Amino acid sequence: MNYGRNIGDLEEQQPVDSAFLITVVLIAAMFLTGWQVYDRELAERGRAAIGAVYYLTSGHFLSTLFENWESEFPEKAAYVMFTAFLIQRGSAESRDPDEPQDQDDDAPGSNPASPWPVRSGKLVRWLYSYSLGIVLVLIFLGTIFLHLTFSWEKANAEALLHGQPQVGYWEHLGEAEFWFESFQNWQCEFMSTGALVVLSIFLRFRGSPESKSVSAPHSKTGK
Repeated sequence: MNYGRNIGDLEEQQPVDSAFLITVVLIAAMFLTGWQVYDRELAERGRAAIGAVYYLTSGHFLSTLFENWESEFPEKAAYVMFTAFLIQRGSAESRDPDEPQDQDDDAPGSNPASPWPVRSGKLVRWLYSYSLGIVLVLIFLGTIFLHLTFSWEKANAEALLHGQPQVGYWEHLGEAEFWFESFQNWQCEFMSTGALVVLSIFLRFRGSPESKSVSAPHSKTGK
């Protein structure tokens, strides 16, 4: 048995596994703290506390969850697509325009280990060649829908607590509060991406794939 290879495979999986584990832990922490906040708000209005299952499916929790997910995917989609066409000289986050891109070698049969879409027809191969950006955009649109749906539910639950009239689904889409929730998250994501692109020109972090080598000149573009 090749123990060295097995250990190496585990090490390669650790970043992904760790990211999902941290995500689950943080969602659980968000759920517990959000539940406490919501029960306190209900108590202030003379209402009974709610159970964990009810809160887990409530607009108060799910609206906030998908609002944050929504903010991540437009930035990721834009990053993937813009870096295919735009160049930032000196940035570790930019491709080097003077070097050929190996991902452009998608000729059928050029590599027998290639994914099956590469060996399929032109349309399938073309869709696959942009599939990362396409899927990220679709996930973004899905999170907007989920944010809108549960934000609408949350707004109507709050209106009920205050004895106010309910609002329609499409009426809620036009509310400033819904878009305020979206824009406040989108702006911070794009700002942090822009900061990473620029700071990677001048700063280094040894061992990180997001950084150029420590001795690389500032003018070097790409990793």
